[in-house]
Amino acid sequence: MSAEHHAPANATEYIQHHLLNLRANPALDPVDPSNIHLDTFWISLVLGFVFLFVFGMVARRASVDKPSKFQLFIELIIELVDSNVKEIFHGKSKLVAPLALTVFVWVVLMNAMDFLPVDLLPKIAAMFGVEYLKVVPTADINQGLAMSLSVVLLSVLLGIQAKGLVGFVVEFFTAPFHAEGLLMKIILIPVNGAMQCIEYGSRGLSLALRLVGNMFAGELVFMLIALLGMGWTGANPGSILGALGQVVAGSAWAIFHILIVILQAYIFMMLTIVYCGLAVEEH
Repeated sequence: MSAEHHAPANATEYIQHHLLNLRANPALDPVDPSNIHLDTFWISLVLGFVFLFVFGMVARRASVDKPSKFQLFIELIIELVDSNVKEIFHGKSKLVAPLALTVFVWVVLMNAMDFLPVDLLPKIAAMFGVEYLKVVPTADINQGLAMSLSVVLLSVLLGIQAKGLVGFVVEFFTAPFHAEGLLMKIILIPVNGAMQCIEYGSRGLSLALRLVGNMFAGELVFMLIALLGMGWTGANPGSILGALGQVVAGSAWAIFHILIVILQAYIFMMLTIVYCGLAVEEH
């Protein structure tokens, strides 16, 4: 990758620059699906290890007699997830609760990267010859689709585990439209199969697009707010007003964005539990 960098000449170039990922092969088109987004991969991986390290550390140092405030906070998160799993998922699998906890905390951490100053990490990366860097993994459709398709695939595996392969396949082609006679069941096989494919596909797409859309929009708003500071030309009324507007707008949006960051992670977690619950129920 070229180590030559230049400052964006205008607002459009600034936004376009920040919307490009660090790609494994810069020569390929930025939207080429075969190109790996290295920033999304490494940042999400590091945050995953942060989650494991923090929760593992709290588990090792947990005290029944004198729990720390941080331990109580972690226990609150675990109880929140566990109560939702018990209410929604009625299968026998012990995998769903750890999965839901991982999804919730991991997505919160990835979303929270949006609170870092827009230019902080990209400028640090530029010092080491990295031209492009997007720091919010959940604003990348590749990350959203990877997680959502993993959830859908896991729900299918849970369905097979609960009903057996034959039972799952039979249900796949006999629901949602049921029939009494053998002839009608055969006639409805392609219809039911198509409906099931649409249902599973829509689950994956809606799960990914909801998360990515909200985080991408939030990231874009932060970029637009950051542009207010680009008009600084010295200690004059116009520049001072723009700087004050940047501080006020940035602070207000950051406070509101806290709700979005947590809410989107909570929705992703809840839908993960719901999809796993639907997979093990009889239809």
